[in-house]
Amino acid sequence: MLPGKDKQKRLNNILRKTGKVLIAFSGGVDSTFLVYLANKILPGNVLAVTAVSETYPARELKTAKVLARQIGVRHLVIKTRELENKKFKANTAERCYFCKKELFSTLKKIAAKNKIDNVVDAANIDDLKDYRPGSRASRELGIRHPLQEAGFTKRNIREISRRCGLPTWDKPALACLASRVPYGNKIHSKTLDRIDQAEEFLQKFGLRQLRVRDYGTLARIEVEPPDFRKILKNSGKVIRYFKKLGYLYITLDLAGYRMGSLNAELPVKTRNS
Repeated sequence: MLPGKDKQKRLNNILRKTGKVLIAFSGGVDSTFLVYLANKILPGNVLAVTAVSETYPARELKTAKVLARQIGVRHLVIKTRELENKKFKANTAERCYFCKKELFSTLKKIAAKNKIDNVVDAANIDDLKDYRPGSRASRELGIRHPLQEAGFTKRNIREISRRCGLPTWDKPALACLASRVPYGNKIHSKTLDRIDQAEEFLQKFGLRQLRVRDYGTLARIEVEPPDFRKILKNSGKVIRYFKKLGYLYITLDLAGYRMGSLNAELPVKTRNS
């Protein structure tokens, strides 16, 4: 595996060859790093696009706007409509495919309108370890992944982001709100809004990484084990607030936060496909 400096040189070369580039920008660790570096390599030739929908945590849009201003990159906010797609709402194991196809198709149209040849996203090589059917949509639509091409891990991205002074270097991992709903349970805007409210409430207790998995009347809270005490200390407040949101049962997962924990419910054959 190449050292971080060699990977950065490779990434710089990849970006130089793209010319004008449109980057899917969520404001998370990976996309912020990619936008920052691309803007240095290709000043004036980068368009960062943030897609807003019911699946995107409302609190993140403000962050993305601030980061884009700090970086000094051209920033466009668009609206995507995943929930209008019955296949997405059905929430099968292919849910992410339909979401990414909607997003990347929209980005390709914006790129064409702005005479931009390359549309990229910020997936890193660690993402290849998880079940991500959305990657199929990116292949079908010709979306590039410069961080994967250069061999970047999440750790590499955080280390270089810290050296560059990016405020996102230690930001918790992001994921769309739909990833909190177990496969097979239909996705509704009210469900996504409830999850968003629940997670925003829990953040007040100083939790670094968290997820609220929504099982209808039951909420399964995932936080890192060192943060269990923060939940237990404020259990009364958590119960009262979550019941206002409509949850009858509120649980704390003793296994702690795990990226993509709901994928464990899928057959092994599906997860490995």
